[in-house]
Amino acid sequence: MAMRLLLTSGGIRNASVQDALVELLGKPIEESDALFVPTAIYPFPGGAIGAWRAISGQNSSRLANLGWKSLGILELSVLPSIEEDAWVPTVRDADALLFWGGDPLFLANWMRRSGLSALLPTLRPEAVYVGVSAGSIAAASTFVETYTEPPRGTDGPLKSEPVVFTTPDGDVGRLLVTGQGAGLVDFAVIPHFEHPDHPDAWLTNAEKWAARIPVPTYAIDDESAVKVTDGAVEVVSEGRWKLFTP
Repeated sequence: MAMRLLLTSGGIRNASVQDALVELLGKPIEESDALFVPTAIYPFPGGAIGAWRAISGQNSSRLANLGWKSLGILELSVLPSIEEDAWVPTVRDADALLFWGGDPLFLANWMRRSGLSALLPTLRPEAVYVGVSAGSIAAASTFVETYTEPPRGTDGPLKSEPVVFTTPDGDVGRLLVTGQGAGLVDFAVIPHFEHPDHPDAWLTNAEKWAARIPVPTYAIDDESAVKVTDGAVEVVSEGRWKLFTP
């Protein structure tokens, strides 16, 4: 896999992560063309509003509003309905593909159904895959995500099992759902590590989560990212992260 990747938890949140993005691009952001993929956000209530906020930069996670030379929208769910000649050249020409957060199982499903998963390995080596949260999770060959109820709107997970996580309000039940990702990396990502609003990713819970993942797993907070260049993996961080190994 020649494509370069920057897998983040919360977008481009600090100078170190932004410098890593520029290094991967090989040129300034303002000279780079990007495509924004909002698909993962739609299964959530208010997903349409969330997509608009992400695209317009009206949120705390910087990605679309970095000053790109051009920014287009690549909505994966419409791609099976149009001719490949209408969208494949645009993807091939893009310097960066920006995958927003949401539901990684839903995103990975549409990456396959749209044909994008098959296209990604054929892109030029200068192209950069940038993930936020679910966008980072879905880059793996196999990933595990937590759900409060069985996910809907997908082709189905590989497997699902219950787990009990610890929170300040007591123990809570979750489903750990294993899905098939895009196969771009041979490790997994747990985003929002130690975030107060994401108790599933607190250290004790992240340990249980990572124990169900059959590959090395990087738990990263919103100030961190995993950079992949020519197969070499590096964590870029101004915050906290931890590597779990199976």
